[in-house]
Amino acid sequence: MTATPALLLPDWPAVPGVRAVCTLRRGGVSAAPFDSFNFGQRVGDDAAALLQNLQRLTVAAQLPAAPQWLEQVHGIDVADLDQPGPRRADAAVTRSAGVVCAIQTADCLPVLLAAADGSAVAAAHAGWRGLAGGVLAHSVRALRSKATPGVALQAWLGPAIGPAQFEVGDEVRAVFCAADAGAVAAFAANARGRWLADLYALARRALAAEGVTAVSGGGRCTYTETDDFYSYRRAARTGRMASLVWIDPPT
Repeated sequence: MTATPALLLPDWPAVPGVRAVCTLRRGGVSAAPFDSFNFGQRVGDDAAALLQNLQRLTVAAQLPAAPQWLEQVHGIDVADLDQPGPRRADAAVTRSAGVVCAIQTADCLPVLLAAADGSAVAAAHAGWRGLAGGVLAHSVRALRSKATPGVALQAWLGPAIGPAQFEVGDEVRAVFCAADAGAVAAFAANARGRWLADLYALARRALAAEGVTAVSGGGRCTYTETDDFYSYRRAARTGRMASLVWIDPPT
């Protein structure tokens, strides 16, 4: 029997016409030497397995079209999927029905965004570098430029490495605290003389600074929840989760 991908559905308030999913580890074809679910082609991936995984995802999530994969570089650029152009970016935005925003993660934080009236959606890849650089601010502003003027926005924080596992050095903490004194609360000293960083708290602060306070999700840990999630820190040669958001085309 063909396996069906396990999907995590955002727990945000439903918006008519907007759909979103995040893949889990189960239900994919092995893409040696990596684990099951990989979607964007990388060196060492098995092209046939990638295609099978994408086909399974398309059916399981009822995708209206192939996802618009990005060449993610831990930056702050936002790709406008309504326009032709390069996809070397760490966020994507669209107001077109049937266009699927997609990002891949394996410890970094995926953030999905939607206008409350369903007029536009966006997705962002928010590792610590992107968060520090302002990828969420850029994503929110790009979404507002596409959405109905004045409409509220909402966000969902997908699975990322948890605050009890994400160890960073003084230099990472300093970058955040220099830009936002309140970010000190997102770091806790550990017994190794380093810091445990809370990506979820940092993302909520970044979103709140842009006026986005309707934020769902958070609280999962890709490092410790081994059955559900990939983790780059747990195993550097690993698969990726895909987080997708789109506006359903009219029927």
